[in-house]
Amino acid sequence: MDVDPNDNSREIDLCETNTQRLIAESGGRCMSTQAMQSLYDFRQNNLLCDAVLRLEDGGVFPIHRAILSACSPYFRALFTTTLHSREKTDVLLPGVSSNMMNLLLEYAYLRSITVNNENVCQLLVTADYLNILGVLDLCYEYLKQNLAPENSISVMRFAREHFCKGLENSAYRYVMRHFVHVTQRSEEILDLPVEELTMLIGADELNVKSEDTVWELVLKWIDYDPQSRKEYIVDLMKNIRLGLLDTQFFLENVKDHPYVTGNDACRPIIIETLKFLYDLEIITQKDGEVPTPKIARPRVPHEILFAIGGWSGRSPTNFIETYDTRADRWVKVEEVDPIGPRAYHGTAVVGFNIYVIGGFDGADYFNSCRCFNAVTKTWKEVAPMNARRCYVSVAVLNDLIYAMGGYDGYYRQNTAERYNYKTNQWSLIAPMNCQRSDASATTLKEKIYITGGFNGHECLNSAEVYDPETNQWTLIAPMRSRRSGVSCISYHNHVYVIGGFNGISRMCSGEKYNPVTNVWSPIPDMYNTRSNFAIEVIDDMIFAIGGFNGVTTIYHVECYDEKTNEWYEATDMNIYRSALSACVIMGLPNVNDYIHKHRERLMEEKRQKLLALEVHRSQHQHQHQQDQMQQNRESLLNSESIPAPPSMLPNSISNNENRQN
Repeated sequence: MDVDPNDNSREIDLCETNTQRLIAESGGRCMSTQAMQSLYDFRQNNLLCDAVLRLEDGGVFPIHRAILSACSPYFRALFTTTLHSREKTDVLLPGVSSNMMNLLLEYAYLRSITVNNENVCQLLVTADYLNILGVLDLCYEYLKQNLAPENSISVMRFAREHFCKGLENSAYRYVMRHFVHVTQRSEEILDLPVEELTMLIGADELNVKSEDTVWELVLKWIDYDPQSRKEYIVDLMKNIRLGLLDTQFFLENVKDHPYVTGNDACRPIIIETLKFLYDLEIITQKDGEVPTPKIARPRVPHEILFAIGGWSGRSPTNFIETYDTRADRWVKVEEVDPIGPRAYHGTAVVGFNIYVIGGFDGADYFNSCRCFNAVTKTWKEVAPMNARRCYVSVAVLNDLIYAMGGYDGYYRQNTAERYNYKTNQWSLIAPMNCQRSDASATTLKEKIYITGGFNGHECLNSAEVYDPETNQWTLIAPMRSRRSGVSCISYHNHVYVIGGFNGISRMCSGEKYNPVTNVWSPIPDMYNTRSNFAIEVIDDMIFAIGGFNGVTTIYHVECYDEKTNEWYEATDMNIYRSALSACVIMGLPNVNDYIHKHRERLMEEKRQKLLALEVHRSQHQHQHQQDQMQQNRESLLNSESIPAPPSMLPNSISNNENRQN
């Protein structure tokens, strides 16, 4: 089993020689490394040894029974029961090689061991046999840290064969999360027996954006040995969510595939899927509740998007909702911050913790910061920033949270600071070149980019980059448009900047920055103009969430896919709001707490939504016809049309930073 071609070895050394003490994972008192080294030298020179280990390959190892008994229940039982009364102890250890014994003795005496690709599996098996728990843990950790698409299947199977449940679970979760890459880069997956493959592709946790991926893997697996495997097409198809496939893809690639047409047992599956896809086309014409069959129930998402706080209904809100990408539904979260609402804040994720930074509650400008643990669902206060920051820009780099610019109620800031969650401390970093509030920041390739904003006088088109290695801000090429209330995000090695306010109107345009060429280039417009909205990347698409369109707050959500270079509408949020912030958490152990619960009702929910939309369109069309008739009557009464008054210009940028909502 190959672990990681890019990591040939890793020295795991638990000794800290500078302080002459041994660091034991179990804590408590430890013997000095100097004393342990002396005992190790004694062993190598056969001094004061009280037992000998003999191996089948001829290896002979004098040892101190107390040392081995201290790190292994196996040796403790061996030396304190049947053999402890003998003055000279000779022990034959079957199934252990001299190479492995050398490594294990080094660990027993020095708590130092080299684990690498070549020895990790044999070392794990031997340590398990001899019950050396410390080495077992190190092998588990090494394999977990070096999981890759190429080896995750074999690690999972190896762990299962050797009853390493924790390692098996870690490898399984890796396969679920990185399934697309595993199907593309793993040869091991083609060797799986049908039972194991069926278990994988049938799992709700399988992280696939499209069921096309699962179908293509099934074909690839059968093609590996078609004569003996094509009969399993029925069992495998039952575990693909065929109802989630694009209709044209199903008709062209699945329905008439030779493996399918050549097996009569596939016919009921094809008929069920065709019926569902047909019903989907005429869903509004169906009578009664429309159920969601198993073939169309979405899987569980690996990533959860949180939308937190904001400005809604002329006041701040502490409303939280999550977005289930697989079900395309927003879910209300009950555990809101008990301290109260905030808007124009920033959010950052470290692990399973969401940090809510700065902001405004309609009266106070905050330097306070709150932390929500998405697993325990509890809130706590963390250290406040050095400055009050409303309209703050927030980014995360290497688990450090950066807060930049903003407005303290008096001045627009050019200062910046970062938070270390380990020490619960904020520290100032170099100030930016420009004062910026209502800007937006993101992280790309170990650097932080901040774009646009308002300096108290005008909307900005400038942008700059921060290098934490040099603690220096550098101006980059200016954007093509001035943008305050803008949102920016790193996506496919570019910095994407979308929407905002240019001093005259809210915008739907966007542009992206290439850090290699230092050039901005346009991207397609959004459907909705918006400023002060949330932005995140999830499911490899950019999501623009809520915001202010120049007239009112909105709850509309749309997403951009670079592969098609198009924007798509997504399900709207539950409430209208702007000045919100969004973040994404991956791999939540309690992900089911944040997803759409009634997946069996998704089709009925869709039917009700479409019916309501049809009623709305009908009413709108009727109203439009009445307005047109009234306009025609008025035009007959007037000899000359009276021109409409010119529309008023949008509010100034200062009003953009007031409660425009």
